[in-house]
Amino acid sequence: MRVAIVHDWLVAPGGAEKVLEQIIECFPDADLFSLVDFLEDRRPLGGKPVTTSFIQRLPFARRRYRAYLALMPLAVEQFDLSGYDLIITSSYAVAKGVLVGPDQTHVSYVHSPMRYAWDLQHQYLREANLLTGPKSWAARALLHYLRGWDSHSANSVDRLIANSQFVARRVMKTYRRDAAVVPPPVDVHEFELRTNKEDFYLTASRMVPYKRIDLIVETFSATPHRQLIVIGDGPEMAAIRAKAGPNVTILGYQPFEVLKDHLQRARAFVFAAEEDFGIVPLEAQACGTPVIAYGKGGALETVVPIGEPHPTGVYFARQTVVSMLGAIDRFERQRDQITPAACRANAERFSAAVFRRAFMAEVTRTIAAGGLRQRLGIVERNELDLASPELGWPGEPAQESSWGR
Repeated sequence: MRVAIVHDWLVAPGGAEKVLEQIIECFPDADLFSLVDFLEDRRPLGGKPVTTSFIQRLPFARRRYRAYLALMPLAVEQFDLSGYDLIITSSYAVAKGVLVGPDQTHVSYVHSPMRYAWDLQHQYLREANLLTGPKSWAARALLHYLRGWDSHSANSVDRLIANSQFVARRVMKTYRRDAAVVPPPVDVHEFELRTNKEDFYLTASRMVPYKRIDLIVETFSATPHRQLIVIGDGPEMAAIRAKAGPNVTILGYQPFEVLKDHLQRARAFVFAAEEDFGIVPLEAQACGTPVIAYGKGGALETVVPIGEPHPTGVYFARQTVVSMLGAIDRFERQRDQITPAACRANAERFSAAVFRRAFMAEVTRTIAAGGLRQRLGIVERNELDLASPELGWPGEPAQESSWGR
């Protein structure tokens, strides 16, 4: 069986690249494709060479690859995948739009449909200052075209896999397709449990508008008896510094070891974004640190609120100072109900091993349903038996699948 893995673009390591790394772990002999490859840290790729598109060679592609968004559907369709039996796409933009034939199996892990083209179009236009004028209408026309292409391209996918129930609902809204849910992997083993906490709160993120670091800083600046430490950098840095009171310390970008140290020591991690999933709150929980999170999006699937068994944090209902302050007060009154051990156990449900087992189960189910098994001459039923202990199920010990590592 020949396998191709297609990823949108390889520019900087992030959550999508962590998923890609584990998919490569499942299929170490697969060939890798991406629109562009400027990734400096090659560890997620396992030393694999990458076949890139013509966008790689266009002017200023390293820094301005997003400017070629209008060309990306055309570019991804130029990958010749006709010699592969199984195509796996890791898609948050156009990767799932690769061209496949009737005798090929296509599984797409959808981090999210293109948010800027669908339900968040107006927010993105507003943040890009494209509400009026010729550039605004050009952007709207492009996004209209992308919506049509994106919806049509979903027809070639045999199995859609979403990274959260929240994204699965977005997939249903945009593509009218059901999606299996396999949460992305969290490097829980990179974060050690620490039970003794210090008297400060922490948030960490790239400083872009939708992360709402400004809201967190404004909230803590209104309560000077609470200490907040902020880790991260980005275009909103100057505006956020201007809002910070003397009880708010902004460290800017920090290396991993510094981030981990603060995650381990913090009284709680504060998370105000509406994310598709959100990995950092789980990294905090892996350290035994509770989370105060905005109760919308992926956080609803990763934080167990007080009032449920084995809680790991609290939610606030609205992205306002008053709502967040209420959640902080509630956390301080009831934090004895949250234990570091419960936080750690919740994070371990999202480990890399759990991801690989769940992902391989979905791929195997799709292969069996699509007839690829018969076309490849596989006759042993237990090789792909979904009840086989070789595959296991999320949260259960299992041997490595014969289709994986």
